Amino acid sequence: MQEILTQLLNQAIGELFGIQDVAFSVEHPKEFVHGDFATNAALLISKQIGKNPIEVALALVAYLENHKGEYIEKVSVAGPGFINFVCNREVFLRIVQGILDAPQDWGKNNMHEAEKILLEHSSPNLFKPFHIGHVMNNTIGEAIKRLAVYSGAEVSTISYPSDVSLGIGKAVWFLLHDEGVQKISDAPYLSSEQLNYLGDCYVQGTRAYESDENIQKEVRAITKCIYDKTPGPEYDAYLLGREISLAYFKNVVARLGSQFDDFIFESEAAVEGEKLVRQHTDIFTQSDGAFIYAGEQDGLHTRVFINKEGYPTYEAKDVGLLALKFARFVPQISIFITDHEQTEYFKVVASAAGKIHKQWQDSTIHRTHGRMSFKGQKMSSRLGGVPVAQEVLDAITEEVRERDSSLPKQTQDMIAIAALKFVILRTMAGRNINFDPETSLSFEGDSGPYLQYTAVRAGALIAKAGHQHLVPKLMKTPLEDTELLEKVLARFTEVVAHTTEEWAPHYIVTYLLELAQAFNSWYGQTKIIDEDATLSMHRLAIAQAVQITIINGLWVLGIEVPEKM
Repeated sequence: MQEILTQLLNQAIGELFGIQDVAFSVEHPKEFVHGDFATNAALLISKQIGKNPIEVALALVAYLENHKGEYIEKVSVAGPGFINFVCNREVFLRIVQGILDAPQDWGKNNMHEAEKILLEHSSPNLFKPFHIGHVMNNTIGEAIKRLAVYSGAEVSTISYPSDVSLGIGKAVWFLLHDEGVQKISDAPYLSSEQLNYLGDCYVQGTRAYESDENIQKEVRAITKCIYDKTPGPEYDAYLLGREISLAYFKNVVARLGSQFDDFIFESEAAVEGEKLVRQHTDIFTQSDGAFIYAGEQDGLHTRVFINKEGYPTYEAKDVGLLALKFARFVPQISIFITDHEQTEYFKVVASAAGKIHKQWQDSTIHRTHGRMSFKGQKMSSRLGGVPVAQEVLDAITEEVRERDSSLPKQTQDMIAIAALKFVILRTMAGRNINFDPETSLSFEGDSGPYLQYTAVRAGALIAKAGHQHLVPKLMKTPLEDTELLEKVLARFTEVVAHTTEEWAPHYIVTYLLELAQAFNSWYGQTKIIDEDATLSMHRLAIAQAVQITIINGLWVLGIEVPEKM
């Protein structure tokens, strides 16, 4: 409809005023009472030709009334010169029928058809716990991946684990001095005992490093062994910890509903990045034995890419990562997710990388997230300082279990994950988030479980009707009590497209809440199954379209819907 109205308006503007390329908008009004679409075309035209906007709007309305065709029922002037459109009800019934006919395709578009999109997210530090920040990163990354899938793209997803660093050298040092190899080998594989000990090695190794210069020398030697892959007990201990860390990471993200097509490790990016920096002395200059990038030339700041000891820094590694991404996957679009505090850092990296290869900068999109805190004494005490991913998920699942222990374990986990993901995804990029179990786990109001429950409620209604031999089937004649739901349903594809344009999942969250609230209000006020079978089946068809839309929308957000709640 937006395309039809845009074409019709361009035709009217050309014929009436003889001008082209007016950058007007065709959007939904905030309130349905104002119509289905509105445009500011008359306001913009009036500025160009020096006429009163009402006069221009009236001329456009007169033209549109004579050319509106089968899709438009009414055109009118509103306010200082806006034009409102009311669409024919049959348009919405056709859309609902399309939902029922092809539920698996509802919401999809061809915005990125046949394009290659690469997504990087959830990049852990090996030997350290996968914490709540990674969960936020994973949740946003997975939603963006699914948006790309819905847009017709060929999508690849990678993670960029930090597998070589001085910090890992510290952990391996403690592992060797505490007979840790035997301890983690004796513990059950991927048990909390094994994982907690491995994380503790990182902490204890750091403390030891800071207290003794001799230990610092030993740690640096171990780190070099890891970089150089030198055979021996140091490298063997490292490989053992690396294997456990990666296996744990894969388990946690699988629980969250994610998987990766490939990994690019920091050790690989370091080699490539160092090579590129040393090759491009026209971009990177030497200063006191280090290689730097003078970001001031681009309104940024200077950063070191190879330090005076000759090792590549994170900056060089990120340049190497870009090179490996584009060489290995050849994407038209490359998206990566980080904490919002890294925004300025990545501006410098992108600026430097863009001078090596323009596409690395032009085709890369950076999306960010804030930090998460936890409200409620019980929740905070369970999680302590920096919450570990597994502990967060277990704590939220325990909250669900305490409320209803009769739910199957799988359903409890689905509800917990929905609650957590919803809180993350409803927030605009970069803003901090507070998880409150009282509101986040509610089956009423703004929450992930509320959306799940709405879809389950619609499904239960359809199942109940089936026992009475009633099936969802639309009437040809519109029904008054379903009009609002039909109009809200029709907006789903537009919302998905807009969300994809900005790679901002919170738009879908807002839409699904609006749809769920409209459905639940209708459900509470309407006798859906009554004596008239035809009316009942029409209402059931609307309920099924709502169920399909919520399930599809939640799928894009990475949230599953249980069969029962």
